[in-house]
Amino acid sequence: MGIFKRIKTIAKADINQLLDGMEDPIAMLNEYSREMEKEMANAQKALSRQMFVENKQAALILETKSLVEKRTRQAKLAVEHKEDSIAKLAIQEKLHHEKQLSLYQQQYEAIQAQTQLLKEKVSELQEIYYELQHKKVLLASRANVAQSIKQIQNTTASFQTDHLARGVARAEERILLMEAEVQAGSQFSHPLAQHDAAFRNYVNEEELNRELDMLKSENESQSKAK
Repeated sequence: MGIFKRIKTIAKADINQLLDGMEDPIAMLNEYSREMEKEMANAQKALSRQMFVENKQAALILETKSLVEKRTRQAKLAVEHKEDSIAKLAIQEKLHHEKQLSLYQQQYEAIQAQTQLLKEKVSELQEIYYELQHKKVLLASRANVAQSIKQIQNTTASFQTDHLARGVARAEERILLMEAEVQAGSQFSHPLAQHDAAFRNYVNEEELNRELDMLKSENESQSKAK
């Protein structure tokens, strides 16, 4: 039963110890699973052979019981016919088979105990295997999460904080410059617009006198007409 103890020790190992010092704990658990599957197959074969021996012993006991009963009937029949020699021979064989039957029954009880023990060990091994499979699923999830976090940490650690800060500062300066350019452009556009408006509204002295002369002429013409 050494294989059961060894596999049980492996499967019951503390998970934290299992993870320490391993580059790939999931691969190690997969290897344990394969080993346990092989051992379970061997255990099933051993149990099959043990049950075969038990069944064979049970058949031998039934056969021996049948011989005892047969020799008992023969002995009784010989006594009824007063054939003592035949009766003695039948009784002798009956006693011989009874002794064999007693031995076979003792052996059968021992075989049954061994079969039961082997069944318990196989059942225990199966429970350990299922537990390992369950732990393997949980560990696979934990390993994926840990690996993702580790990658994020490595990526974060590779960032140059000073470099990023300088980059942000340059971007801020650029935005401030753009805002200043917009403000400067707005300030220059208003005086020009006012100058253009003033230019468009300017009337020189010549135009003023010309309009005045025209009005005077019209007024004189109207006065003469009256």
